Amino acid sequence: MRRSDVPATLTAPSPAAPSVASPLPAAATGPAAPGAAPLWREGNEGLIRLTEAAGVKVRALCAREQQGDFLRVAITGGGCNGLSYKLRFAPEPKRGDILVRTAGAAVLVDPKTALYLKGTVLDYSTQLIAGGFKFTNPNAKASCSCGESFAV
Repeated sequence: MRRSDVPATLTAPSPAAPSVASPLPAAATGPAAPGAAPLWREGNEGLIRLTEAAGVKVRALCAREQQGDFLRVAITGGGCNGLSYKLRFAPEPKRGDILVRTAGAAVLVDPKTALYLKGTVLDYSTQLIAGGFKFTNPNAKASCSCGESFAV
């Protein structure tokens, strides 16, 4: 498949493209070298969407923690139902990552995790009981009561 055959939503933006307000460092916005494949590709909210409350909290935590400008969402084996969500900040995208800009935050997802996340909404609640980040994943067939693990 030639690069020109790939839909625009799957390629990194060209350095000459107008800049959208985002926390992306300039070095992370293009291919590794002229003619090389992009380090990452642009996704959309069809993969993962943060609610406005989640976006506000992610931006606040990012500023406080100073561990990177990106929220990495990953799924690993483990937990009560076999798969669990992991959230951490990352300083830059890794090769093959999918970048989703949502609710003012830059979210990174690796290709393997993307298979399990499609259509997921990440919300944040300030309630004392059952507060915190909450995943609503349409691919999950079962989840535990804590909401941190699921099965497909």
